[in-house]
Amino acid sequence: MKKKQHIISGVVPGSIAEEMEIAPGDILLEINGMEIEDILDYRFYAEEENVTLVIRKPDGEEWELEIEKEYGEDIGLDFENGLMDEYRSCSNKCIFCFIDQMPPGMRDTLYFKDDDARLSFLQGNYITLTNLKQKDMERIARYHLSPINISVHTTNPELRCKMLHNRFAGKALEKIDFFYEHEIEMNGQIVLCKGYNDGAELERTLKDLMRYCPVMQSVSVVPVGLTKYRDGLCPLEPFTAEEAAEVIDQIEAVQRICMERYGCHFVHASDEFYTLAGRELPEEERYDGYLQLENGVGMLRLLMTETKEALDGMTGDDREDHLTVVTGRLAYPYVNRCVLAVQEKFPNIHADVIAVRNDFFGEQITVSGLITGSDLIQHLKGRELGSRVLIPINMLRSGEEVFLDDVTVTDVQNALQVPVLSVKSSGQTLVNSIISACSFEEVPERFRPYEQKGVNI
Repeated sequence: MKKKQHIISGVVPGSIAEEMEIAPGDILLEINGMEIEDILDYRFYAEEENVTLVIRKPDGEEWELEIEKEYGEDIGLDFENGLMDEYRSCSNKCIFCFIDQMPPGMRDTLYFKDDDARLSFLQGNYITLTNLKQKDMERIARYHLSPINISVHTTNPELRCKMLHNRFAGKALEKIDFFYEHEIEMNGQIVLCKGYNDGAELERTLKDLMRYCPVMQSVSVVPVGLTKYRDGLCPLEPFTAEEAAEVIDQIEAVQRICMERYGCHFVHASDEFYTLAGRELPEEERYDGYLQLENGVGMLRLLMTETKEALDGMTGDDREDHLTVVTGRLAYPYVNRCVLAVQEKFPNIHADVIAVRNDFFGEQITVSGLITGSDLIQHLKGRELGSRVLIPINMLRSGEEVFLDDVTVTDVQNALQVPVLSVKSSGQTLVNSIISACSFEEVPERFRPYEQKGVNI
């Protein structure tokens, strides 16, 4: 069988690779005599202090390079494919799949359903375990990769098969036992669907998962996200405020048991359940170090805590400004609370907080990360927005200035005629973004006040 060949796309300046005269276009063949299947192999073997690379140059010449370095020191190679292999797609058809609820006409990458264990370690993705082979599990154990994030949903095998539309989905739960036995740290996720895995089924699932604690570090329970594009899909209903309160009561009862037995709370309801039920968020100590932030567990409590800490270290003054802070309907009460706290110390800063309704996906989608550029324009146009608009960075594609609907930040700025600045999700950054006016050079010329451009109006 032909060995895998990995084309090097870039070499980090000043790195070991540059020193060894490796260049873009070269091909990596082996490390320490081992064929490299993907990024996990590469990182494992390249960590060693003594590394031997086999590189093929574009003219076909092969170089064997011996490297001595610090353990874990990066060699400095980038590859055309971040995984150094094909991405593994999902083999399920879950009744709650968000991708199945997307409208047509969006960019192709938004319709790709990944279920790749390697992305669990690299990016924190959650996987169902249904396409994880025995050799993959053995490699995870051999490399002792942790944590692995698992979309559990239910521990009832028959129900799991039904919810994932996969006859192997129940059997896949046995892989959790394998990771537990090999002490591979895990985090779990339960997407809660009313009438399916809630109530007694949720109680069963949490009871079953508790026996994996503390190797399974945490479990999040999040409500199913329902867009307006569900024609032909499994009928699902949103949770009411009363039902959300019942879910919280179930989870908090389990938390008390876990604290007594294991010294941690283990299972956490997402922020959305608390806001839906109209209940105050748990205190910071109950989040066990915020292990489930990416699932919307504790993000709002952390934001408020960080905002308070940032303001406690500041002395207020009389600086003046007017700006707009945008968020989703879910976070609005908490972001507004944070902004009001800023205004207490800086009373001449006027910051309007606007919750943007999600017309693109439907009003039941309330998180800021799914707000599109078109909705932003629709709900802000015609308002007095002040000197700038602050948006959370999770509205944008990672590393780019593009919204889910391919509208760009520049498009929004042109429509609103005001600078639009993305803000990282931390209280310190939010405070700094509110109290620090843009310098004249930072604001694009077309958005500067007319008098600064020398235009008489």
